[in-house]
Amino acid sequence: MPPVSDPSSLTLADVLREHRRSRPDAPAVIDGDHRATFPQLDERVNRLANALATAGVDAGERVLWLGQNSFRVMEGLLAAAKLGAMFCPANWRQSADELAFVIDDVDARVVIWQDEEIGAAVQEARRHAAAAGARWLRHDGDAARTDPDGYEAFLASGSPDDPDRDVTVDAALLLVYTAAFEGRPNGAMLSHRALVAQSLVLGDLATVDASAVYLNSGPLFHIGTFMNTLATFVHGGANVFTRRVDAEALCRIIEAERCTGAFLVGPMFDQILAVNSPRRYDLSSLRTSPGRDDAWTEMVSTDTSRWARNPGGYGQTEVMGMLTYNALGTGGIGTHGRPSPVVQVRIVDPDDREVPDGETGEIVARGATVMSGYWNRPELNASRRRGGWHHTNDLGRRERDGTITFVGPKTRMIKSAAENIYPAEVEACIAMHPGVAACAVIGVPDPTWTQSVKAIVVALDGASVTSDEIVEHCRALIASYKKPRTVEFVDALPRVGFAIDYDALDARFGGGGYPGGRNRSA
Repeated sequence: MPPVSDPSSLTLADVLREHRRSRPDAPAVIDGDHRATFPQLDERVNRLANALATAGVDAGERVLWLGQNSFRVMEGLLAAAKLGAMFCPANWRQSADELAFVIDDVDARVVIWQDEEIGAAVQEARRHAAAAGARWLRHDGDAARTDPDGYEAFLASGSPDDPDRDVTVDAALLLVYTAAFEGRPNGAMLSHRALVAQSLVLGDLATVDASAVYLNSGPLFHIGTFMNTLATFVHGGANVFTRRVDAEALCRIIEAERCTGAFLVGPMFDQILAVNSPRRYDLSSLRTSPGRDDAWTEMVSTDTSRWARNPGGYGQTEVMGMLTYNALGTGGIGTHGRPSPVVQVRIVDPDDREVPDGETGEIVARGATVMSGYWNRPELNASRRRGGWHHTNDLGRRERDGTITFVGPKTRMIKSAAENIYPAEVEACIAMHPGVAACAVIGVPDPTWTQSVKAIVVALDGASVTSDEIVEHCRALIASYKKPRTVEFVDALPRVGFAIDYDALDARFGGGGYPGGRNRSA
């Protein structure tokens, strides 16, 4: 085996192998009554990997997970890691039709599914899916142990010996489907290198080490949860899993396992406060970001890491979660920090030429955490990976101090004479006006300038806003050629789900003439 030049040249399976040797008594996964040290986890992973190999899972093959959070997600991911295969945790909240699309698209050799709560949708999806030939394994209930197609019975059939396959760090391992921005979801393929590298960066910024006990209370089909799961695993900490998000259950788990971190959002903070008043549970082990109200701060510990003090940044599934970190841009001009130390970021025009600092363009990136491409999407890959850079389809700008500001989705572009204008940038500017509730920007054909900018604005209730005010507001904040030439006021913007229906706005207000003859970019 060649010498290891840097930690990100280890596969995720190599990390597990080393933890087995160096942390023989440390807990690795906890899920209700199931507890496993790293050696115990590794033995189960070996058994699963060997059983999967017998079922036809080889390098490049897929294993699909259709279930809620479970320690078996980690086992499936790590078994795939040992075989050079891909593991796909699907969004179990999807409809049967949406699940059927994923089943067909992934074309997995083995599907691990859950019956409780989501079994009806999974079974209906299975009936509707065209794909055939996969081995289906139920992972929950008594059937998991007694049925030949049960997960535990299947795992027990495998040898405990390490498969010891030759797997490269750039082999795709985690397959995560993105939102259907382009009409259908796409599976982003993330390599061993991407997973380990992001774990090392996040671990440094969030001060994750072997003492970490992370509560997986967020969905593991989202990269935002998986980032923390993997950072904890790579640094030798313990991952705790819960299938349901219930405030009282979370309190019990945090107290019992002395969890140091958890995936908590929005209303969950208030629900935990309500459940734990008066102090029924000891939650002092939990470290959370500073700045919450006194009642919360007194109940938990304050996380003083750089990530907690300045969380977030810019990212997407295709870059293993985060591309830039606010923790690396503290005090900078940009709103989304600086790029991760394992990537390069450029801001480019439609011809892929880098634009000057302060100018808006598309964010493109390359580096350790950037995906290996989309599964089974050769044409999309050719477009989004041209020139050796991942094109994010998002707009941003590099400020003069090197920090990054995310502007918004690229969607489409307006061409005014020789200038390129991105609606998202103009919309962000208009939205800053104190009298504006919502807005959208379209391009309308112009005999002189090719296109001109039209803003469609919803005013706040009771606000008195004029077209001239909107134009002058933009003139003061962005380049003059980007300001709207005309402004229309409406009571509400048309939407398809949560998204603004730009095609409807074009039809109503005469939009058109976009570069290339297309209204939307791929």
